[in-house]
Amino acid sequence: MLEGKVVAITGAGRGIGRELALHCAREGAAVIVNDPGVAQGGDGGESGPAETTAADIRAMGGKAYANLANVADPKAAASIIEDAVHHFGRIDAVVNNAGILRDTIWHKMSHEDWTSVIEVNLTGPFNVCKAATPYFREQQSGSFIHFTSTSGLIGNLGQANYSAAKLGLVALSQSIALDMARVGVRSNCIAPFAWSRMTASIPSETPEQKARVERLKTMSADKIAPLVAFLASDAAKDVTNQIFGVRKNEIMLFSKPRPVRSMVKLEGWTAQAIAEELIPAFRPAFARADEVSAHVFPYDPV
Repeated sequence: MLEGKVVAITGAGRGIGRELALHCAREGAAVIVNDPGVAQGGDGGESGPAETTAADIRAMGGKAYANLANVADPKAAASIIEDAVHHFGRIDAVVNNAGILRDTIWHKMSHEDWTSVIEVNLTGPFNVCKAATPYFREQQSGSFIHFTSTSGLIGNLGQANYSAAKLGLVALSQSIALDMARVGVRSNCIAPFAWSRMTASIPSETPEQKARVERLKTMSADKIAPLVAFLASDAAKDVTNQIFGVRKNEIMLFSKPRPVRSMVKLEGWTAQAIAEELIPAFRPAFARADEVSAHVFPYDPV
């Protein structure tokens, strides 16, 4: 599916990103394996993860180059695309997978915890996409694939920073898709359900928590890779501005926000009228929305 293509994948040294890189290489792509090797919270850094994944791809006969850039730095992010063009002659797809977590309950979240997560998880994809866009415009083709999260799509406890970044990434993707459609460039999101370093911090102390973690562990990262390979390929040339989810062998398409109920009061609304008329009429819609989330997502958001 990807023969002759060049794909840049951020956060590709470990976890989901590594599985994406290996799979895209098996499908014929040359891969830029970006990973600064930081800890889950964004601290530190080492070359090992990116270089190991790139070496593994080359060992199986593929093409890969390790890039250690931090996507939060615009110049460093641009080097990811520059390496693709320098080493492999072009860039065909960008997969924004890199992310960090600094979880804490909302009222205890520091400004640093907020900005660091936003910079990597939202500004990082902006930086990488911005660097790739001139090449995509010139060749009149290209695919942006962004990893969002159900933490952003439906919310999650203790992740105000991460949730905001991941829902913002959906908005960024949708705007890119609209802006770039006229030059044949597409942009899509994937919300992954998979056990990885990013979900390993979920508590597992009580029997219920342990059972939940065991369910999550059955959702392996390699299940997500085929959808990424498809979206990066020419077979997906008409697929853009969508939000997908992958959970084991299930692929889902998310709806976008839309009005589900409305009321008009010709003389205009007062606060009292809203309390007495509007909210009672809307309550069934509130309940249905909550029930749908509970049914479709019985496991913790990831």
